[in-house]
Amino acid sequence: MNVIPFDDRRLTAMGLLSEVNAGLAARMSPVFSAAGLSEIDFETLIRLARSPRQSLRMTDLSAQTGLSTSGVTRVVDRLEREGLVARIACATDRRASYATLTDEGRSRLEKVLPLHLEDIDECFTGLLGEEELEAFLATLRKIRDVVRPCATAGAETPGRTLTAEGGSPARSGASPSPATPYS
Repeated sequence: MNVIPFDDRRLTAMGLLSEVNAGLAARMSPVFSAAGLSEIDFETLIRLARSPRQSLRMTDLSAQTGLSTSGVTRVVDRLEREGLVARIACATDRRASYATLTDEGRSRLEKVLPLHLEDIDECFTGLLGEEELEAFLATLRKIRDVVRPCATAGAETPGRTLTAEGGSPARSGASPSPATPYS
């Protein structure tokens, strides 16, 4: 007869990760709600904000968020109606479009980020020393690269050209952003 190892450390690791994730989501939710954002709205906006030109191809945004293409379309449609995101056609591929953070979207993030970062510091990263945090981030990246290899899809797309309504490059004066959203 096989004995099922209920006390297996692998189960402990998954259980702790699940508990931490649920606890952090519950802790962050009131800040997002007060800003009129859901967790996926915030994730979409922050991924755009941290991407080159504050813009991502819709398929890359889908891959990064783990949403289906129709799911990310619904999120972007809602954020577009609120003026937080704009959809911009790709000048070189008529089948593609980009979700781009608007000034209003950036403003909404700027309002929510101080409280969000305070929460993160109080119940997450602030609990770790500098070396612990660096090791933890490296470990998370190692795991993420196996379980969600598309999580940084489109973070660097050299040579892409976006067009706004007048055919001019969109956000050409925007300052460069980090190379990958959560790298």
